[in-house]
Amino acid sequence: MLWIPFTLMAAFMQAWRNAFQKQLSQDVAVSGVTLARFIYAGPLAALYLFVLYQWQPVAKPDFSGLFGLYILGAALMQILATALMVKLFQLRNYAIGVGLAKSEAILAAALGVVFFAVSLDWLGWLGVLLGAVAVFLLSGIRAVHGWSWQTLCLGLGSGLAFALTSLWVREASLELGLPFPHGAAWVLLLVILLQSLLLVAWLIIRDMATLKALWQRPKLTLTISFCSCVGSIGWFTAMSLESVALVKTLGQVEVLFSLLISAWWFKEKLARADKLGLLLIVIAAICVVWT
Repeated sequence: MLWIPFTLMAAFMQAWRNAFQKQLSQDVAVSGVTLARFIYAGPLAALYLFVLYQWQPVAKPDFSGLFGLYILGAALMQILATALMVKLFQLRNYAIGVGLAKSEAILAAALGVVFFAVSLDWLGWLGVLLGAVAVFLLSGIRAVHGWSWQTLCLGLGSGLAFALTSLWVREASLELGLPFPHGAAWVLLLVILLQSLLLVAWLIIRDMATLKALWQRPKLTLTISFCSCVGSIGWFTAMSLESVALVKTLGQVEVLFSLLISAWWFKEKLARADKLGLLLIVIAAICVVWT
């Protein structure tokens, strides 16, 4: 049951990371806000792995070609998912951006069953479906007639990219075959390093001004990287222990944290349907914990 506290920690830290990214997106381009998630997270992930080996030394991993493909796919999909979500922040309010991106849970469940031989019992599926309905209520999907196709496509695209990231992260952790939690820590470090290298190289070639903008905002950039790294430790570890669909369904409590941040920090108004959505998230969380 260790996946439960790791998931809750990840959801809490990710809600704050998203809030800080929204703040940064007011002054920095999408590519820079995306890089802020990774740029200082690499050293933190390396320190975490070092501490794990000091605490419990295990064998060094044997990297395979298949493992490398999982890492590359996860790194690219997470970059794409983050960029799409940051773009969402600029189109709709903070809570709606997060809510649409959280379509990830039900997409991960469907892809897991079709392509990754994942099986869920009826209680697990009930939790996933209730969580999806809850997120749609909380994100304002009830007013879909007033949305643009761009908003909907960006939200679902972000959710799909996050779902693929999570599934490939889990497969990479299992491929290493290391004891808990070392496998997840190796995957975390390698994914973050690859993402940082790709984004920094891209910005050096295409947009040095964005790199300078991040350099001029060290406190906010470091805060985003720290929240991202701690959140990723939670997600990667939880997904090495339990199926992605269940982890991400329980992780939808992030929407609760996001709504509280949205109301308290950004002073954004919340609708009456939020209470029903929050109740459904609680019921969904109970279902996946019991399954």
